[in-house]
Amino acid sequence: MSEQFKNLFTPLDLGFTQLKNRFVMGSMHTGLEEVKGGFNRMAKYLEDRASGGVGLIVTGGVSPNLAGRASPFACQLSFPWQVSKHKKVTDAVHKHDSKILMQILHTGRYGYQPLCVSPSGIKSPISPFKPWKMSNLHIRKTIYDFANSSRLAQKAGYDGVEVMGSEGYLINQFLVTKTNKRTDHWGGNYEKRMNFPLEIIRAIRKKCGKEFIIMFRLSMLDLIEEGSSWEEIVQLAKELKKEDVNIINTGIGWHEARIPTIATKVPRAAFTWVTAKMKKEIDIPLVTTNRINKPEVAEDILANGEADLISMARPYLADAELVNKAKENRLDEINICIACNQACLDHTFKGKVSSCLVNPFACYETELVHTKTTQKKIAVVGAGPSGMAFSVEAAKKGHSITLFDQDEDIGGQFNMAKVIPGKEEFNETIRYYKRQLDLNGVILKMKTEFKVETAKEFDQVIIATGVLPRKLKIEGIEHEKVLTYVDYLKHKQDIGTKIAVIGAGGIGFDVSELLTHSKESQSSLNKDDFFKEWGVDQTISTRGGIADIEAQVPKSPRMVYLCQRKTSKIGKGLGKTTGWIHRMGLKNKGVHMLTGVFYDKVDDQGLHITIAEKKQILDVDHVIICAGQVSNNSLYEALKFKGVQVHKIGGAHSSGELDAKRAIKQGITLALKI
Repeated sequence: MSEQFKNLFTPLDLGFTQLKNRFVMGSMHTGLEEVKGGFNRMAKYLEDRASGGVGLIVTGGVSPNLAGRASPFACQLSFPWQVSKHKKVTDAVHKHDSKILMQILHTGRYGYQPLCVSPSGIKSPISPFKPWKMSNLHIRKTIYDFANSSRLAQKAGYDGVEVMGSEGYLINQFLVTKTNKRTDHWGGNYEKRMNFPLEIIRAIRKKCGKEFIIMFRLSMLDLIEEGSSWEEIVQLAKELKKEDVNIINTGIGWHEARIPTIATKVPRAAFTWVTAKMKKEIDIPLVTTNRINKPEVAEDILANGEADLISMARPYLADAELVNKAKENRLDEINICIACNQACLDHTFKGKVSSCLVNPFACYETELVHTKTTQKKIAVVGAGPSGMAFSVEAAKKGHSITLFDQDEDIGGQFNMAKVIPGKEEFNETIRYYKRQLDLNGVILKMKTEFKVETAKEFDQVIIATGVLPRKLKIEGIEHEKVLTYVDYLKHKQDIGTKIAVIGAGGIGFDVSELLTHSKESQSSLNKDDFFKEWGVDQTISTRGGIADIEAQVPKSPRMVYLCQRKTSKIGKGLGKTTGWIHRMGLKNKGVHMLTGVFYDKVDDQGLHITIAEKKQILDVDHVIICAGQVSNNSLYEALKFKGVQVHKIGGAHSSGELDAKRAIKQGITLALKI
């Protein structure tokens, strides 16, 4: 084992049991909990992470009763007949000397279902249903339900439970005056508002005994108005310890908070200071979390005494073998989570099974499987996401792969994405594929044009040539002011200080993001700058960590107009869990967002437009076209005409909004079949 990670691989003694290392796989609801045969799939999914070396795994949230469900058919553990399916999961994990906790999650007013409840019946801004106010009897019954669910989890073989007391769910709703207006035993002063979580812990401990892990996820930074004060958070932590909680996990931000906490714009390990602050207050194992995606980062946190355990959730979607690779010092082989949320959280909030953009095998381990094949000699044209993904998986099956690209480096569109402030993690994906191509013997032919006649040297050809910017029919489109997003992002063409961006999809937002940042203002790389830009109080001397804190947004070096033809909300097609972040970020930078725009012409005066029959001229130095793409598949047509056995994947297959998630999965799926 590498000495580099001595803290991470030090066991943690809890008295009656021991964790083999300090790696925690944090809770993620994947949707497997609800689909047919999902627990069989979940068993394989979690077993792979256990065999990959994780010391402690926490399941996705399981409701203790009907009212606590996240949605009408969400997972619940309340009855003995439900135990057997959970036992499939615990048995699979325990094969590998890993521990597993079931997270008990009552969503409260966040429930997307009409039976949702809360302390005071106040509607959440992120759910369409107004919750029912809980009666005293209902509260007592809910406490019993938490304990009952814990006992059933114990019977199912779980080593313990995580009680979800953060992120704005039911327990959190009891703790703050924003959502708790009660004046009885469960509300009023803080001592009474603490009664609900403390009685839950007492009930669980009484029902399950001493030798059962209870981890409490404590909201240490609410990031909402009328949130908890730091003194209250510390007080609750100390009371939890008195009630024999074994571990306290760090929760950051309510779901309704308007501050990013896990998206790619958030710097790595941005919130570990919160856990470190708690470590000065209490002697109990503490877990830190949020945007920790590399073992090196995790080790530094432990070495600095900021926490006792490291929770990473999405990084284990990206790479099930992360822990083993760290242990064996194979760091360059780790597939790093890029915090895009596109296949995990976005899927969760759409009611779809989660996966991972950079690792489509996640949650599909029983479906995406290698099949026996006859070795073939295959040419892959295009070293972007789909081409790289296909090449690696096909080479693993034993095929001889030669990868062609006219650029000097692999990566394709990722090489443009990685320069966008907040998307620096794409560098890691390119690094990963570079190593995998080498390990699996893929022959690289960079700066090489694949010609039709070259196809005769191969059994099959895979076209992964990506997309080209769509050409618009606007008067003056050839004017020197007009650039494509490729001119700006890839070819680094000089740009003025007044810019109009045509097209408000993902590319338009990315281009606008880069336009509004200077090298000195990339807060995604600097924690202090990030907190200043989003108005977070790092002293937590204000309620929720945000009260009365004014954001200090760096001034944009350019005036930017972001334009779209549609009259709908700008950025409507962006990711469900990240779109608001991108919109707010550009708004804070002073970007002018224009909808219902008709483009008349471009000339020396600038961009002539019409909005609601009113003509105007945007006095700009440049116009950047981000209005969609067309497939770059002329080679595919030529090869098909010649009778070559050819397939197309990625952007060459479909030219919709750039979608690396689809491209990588398509490449892997074809490789598994071919």
